[in-house]
Amino acid sequence: MDEIDRKILGELQQNAAIANQELAARVGLSPSPCLRRVRALEAEGIIRGIVALVDGKAVGAGFVAYVEVRLEKQSEAFSSRFETAILARPEVLECAFVTGAYDYLLKIAVADLDEFHRFLTETLARIDGVANTRTTIPVKRIKETTALRVGAGEKGAARRRD
Repeated sequence: MDEIDRKILGELQQNAAIANQELAARVGLSPSPCLRRVRALEAEGIIRGIVALVDGKAVGAGFVAYVEVRLEKQSEAFSSRFETAILARPEVLECAFVTGAYDYLLKIAVADLDEFHRFLTETLARIDGVANTRTTIPVKRIKETTALRVGAGEKGAARRRD
């Protein structure tokens, strides 16, 4: 990945709907080589998808909570059962296996506190193997982004695409 690839990634993270011609102009390429680079970044899995960022409040999912989950046992069977259940839940935006006092960290988005309570009691608490949970509800979100820093230190940083 070279500097032009990093510029392409930076631009696409700010506006994935940008026209190829505009993207090419911003990164200093003509349109054809720019499109080839974008397609190569997609083929390599560096660009995993293009999405629209939706305002949670506007669609009834503006209440966000972070839930730490501890399983009864740290075993493959318990983890597999838990992960399968979580993958099926649209309220769960993120699920990470973590170190520390808890086993998983979930980011949940629902309409309001009542819906969150239902998720906790009717879904999460009923997953076989969940020992306990601890919830943090943000009062004010200071920074929210999906953009990753695209630095020069990544593997393959010196490779050119055209």
